[in-house]
Amino acid sequence: MNRSPFKSRVACVLLSTWVSTVTAAGNPSVNFYTWSDFIAPETPSEFTKETHIPLMVNTFNSAEVMQSKLMAGHSGYDVVMATSNVLPNLIRAGLLQELDRSQLTGWKHLDPEILNKLQINDPENRYAVPFLWGTTGIGYDVDKIKAALGEKAPVNSWDLVFNEKNISQLKSCGVAMLDSPSEIISIALHYLGLPSNSQNPDDYKKAEDLLMRIRPYIRYFDSGKLSQELANGNICLFVGWAGSASVAMDLREKVKSPHRVAYSIPREGALWWSENLVVVKDSPHPNQGFAFINYLLKPNVIAKTAIYLGYPVGNKDAIIPFSQKFIDNPELKPSAEVIKTLFPLKPLPLKYERIRTRTWSKIKSGL
Repeated sequence: MNRSPFKSRVACVLLSTWVSTVTAAGNPSVNFYTWSDFIAPETPSEFTKETHIPLMVNTFNSAEVMQSKLMAGHSGYDVVMATSNVLPNLIRAGLLQELDRSQLTGWKHLDPEILNKLQINDPENRYAVPFLWGTTGIGYDVDKIKAALGEKAPVNSWDLVFNEKNISQLKSCGVAMLDSPSEIISIALHYLGLPSNSQNPDDYKKAEDLLMRIRPYIRYFDSGKLSQELANGNICLFVGWAGSASVAMDLREKVKSPHRVAYSIPREGALWWSENLVVVKDSPHPNQGFAFINYLLKPNVIAKTAIYLGYPVGNKDAIIPFSQKFIDNPELKPSAEVIKTLFPLKPLPLKYERIRTRTWSKIKSGL
């Protein structure tokens, strides 16, 4: 899966770059491997200033790249950002250290509900500290959807996408989807009332049938340009990340567009994922790594990143003065009641991953 669910401040393009803070002579550094543009710009230097621990940041642009680096061993990294559904593979491979809670005094700030959801991929929360999290739902142009389907358009339901009667009327204004088999097929399975992480081949045939019925009305599949396309009015609906909708809102606001963009978590539930801090098993500087994670657990520290990126955080005590768009679009930061409806993604045995990949290839080609 090639994805960063978090936004670049200029465009959703991820670049691998080295960033270093001012070094503290003689002190071991923390080598941090993460998505690009992932924490508030001031956080690295503020961490070094407070702890006198240098921080080196290296970035990746896909979970596959990150996994490959860790699987090869001796990566040199101390702390890595790992998406929730990647955790089981890393844990089974013995690549992660168990968390030393004695060094994580900020653990008390973590949201129990988020920790509970994370346990499907990290049982007993032994290896991962939730950092930011998000959902995969529906981003849409309010006015164009109403123009096509009327005032009672089912924007709060997956029926908007999976009911052929509805999506067929949106073809002319443009429908797009993430290019992500694990996410889209899991959502289709859930919509059909089947296990979202099914290990029954028959279930994948049912999901395929559903997606093939609506395939003629989907303009394209992409993970990088949905924000720009919705903001520019080239599409009126996408199935994608909450962050992509947030970026589209920002872009619309910058050009003073009269058209409104909104994001919906359907009443049937949406896909949930988190980005998590883990310590590598062969970390050169594990104590410094835990010190860095503990620093990020401070409510005032994570609040800066939440404001910068526009995503909910796993820290229940962070005070985040969200902008008007979050007030107008509460599903960008779901309530506790909505969180209960969210379902997580987890990796499948290779046999079923191959089924999912073959199914996706067929859906994308439309053949």
